[in-house]
Amino acid sequence: MKDKIKVGFVSLGCPKNQLDTEVMLHELYDAGFEIVSEDIDADVIVVNTCAFIESAKQESIDNIIDVGWLKKNRTLKAIIVTGCLAERYRDAIFDELPEVDAVLGVGSIHNIVEAVKKAAAGERYSSYEDKNDVELGGERIITTPEYFAYLKVAEGCDNRCTYCAIPSIRGKFRSRPMEELIEEAKTLEALGVKELCVIAQDTTRYGLDLYGEYKLAELLNRITEETSIPWIRILYCYPDKITDELIDTMKNNPRVLKYIDLPIQHISDNMLRAMNRHGDGALIRSVVKKLRDNVPGIVIRTTVIVGFPGETEEDFVELCEYVKEARFDRLGAFTYSREENTPAYDFDDQIDEQVKQDRCDIIMAEQGNISAELNELRIGQTLDVLCEGYDPVSETYYGRSEYDAAEIDGKVYFRAPKNSVEDGEMVRVHITEAIDYDLIGDIVKEK
Repeated sequence: MKDKIKVGFVSLGCPKNQLDTEVMLHELYDAGFEIVSEDIDADVIVVNTCAFIESAKQESIDNIIDVGWLKKNRTLKAIIVTGCLAERYRDAIFDELPEVDAVLGVGSIHNIVEAVKKAAAGERYSSYEDKNDVELGGERIITTPEYFAYLKVAEGCDNRCTYCAIPSIRGKFRSRPMEELIEEAKTLEALGVKELCVIAQDTTRYGLDLYGEYKLAELLNRITEETSIPWIRILYCYPDKITDELIDTMKNNPRVLKYIDLPIQHISDNMLRAMNRHGDGALIRSVVKKLRDNVPGIVIRTTVIVGFPGETEEDFVELCEYVKEARFDRLGAFTYSREENTPAYDFDDQIDEQVKQDRCDIIMAEQGNISAELNELRIGQTLDVLCEGYDPVSETYYGRSEYDAAEIDGKVYFRAPKNSVEDGEMVRVHITEAIDYDLIGDIVKEK
């Protein structure tokens, strides 16, 4: 029997891209290819790329070059590039990165089997089917730990923020039918998932295109009614689409975590208009207050952009003051990345890179103080924690509370007898210390 072609993957960027990787993995496995975890064992490597901002593009290119070394010096036969870099730069990839053998745009992920066959046979291959027509969802091989998974409820974006290339890369906003999502949630439950993280480019818009109204709250309630998954978390919510129904669900449904990712990007009306964000500073202030007033204990995570074209010292000071006032539980600050083929690329008054970085450092220093103070308030509390592993150096287990999203937030380290807790197990932890963004405590009892 002919040896199976061995395929390895490098998956970069956001969880939404990771789900595309999982779909491609399943299609290749189903077609009889062997999936390998070590790059050095692969005949073909697929690099699923990100191209959202300059640093992400550079990371994608660096990974392609690194894999190219294996092709030149080891037994690797072919390299396939998929994802956002492939969609955004198309056949330019062949010119700039000659080690690449095949390129698939985001509308062509279901052509991965054909791409691997062609590339492995030494043929150059590319496909850029309409990204707005690509089949959403599909069976996948989960690459996250078995107790945790993402559920992508929609693809694309219609918001058209002036700094963002996502609409041109990923296409218009398209929701997946609710029944299809419920069935996928049931499948994930059967695999042992304890935490389901609901995502999209704009999760709060879910359902508007299919049903004529926002349906995220209904979807969350349906998932909790039709599965027993203990934790449902939502990321990538827009302030102007936070409905009363969603707030009520977060307040009254105990399995929908009191945690929301709410990127505000700025608070200055001048900047919000220039960014084409929907809603002004007053709306953002109102939504944050409403969430806190109506959902006791809610943790709000946000992101802000500093150094956007035309950002004056006054705009920046206003943002700093609001960060101090709002005391977000989690905050990430990013310097503006000037991206070609976005409106902001051609804006006047581009900001010096050093000024951008200085402003970012100021915001993050202030947030560091806020986070430390808020973490101190957790001392003495007993939290539900999803165990993720054991750290032999500190001789403690670690995991996340409901207040911590995977990959982006802190950890809870806890002391317990060795070999007494399994990965994916829910335990109760009494918090005794706070260090930077992490908490430390002692196991109380299994939940």
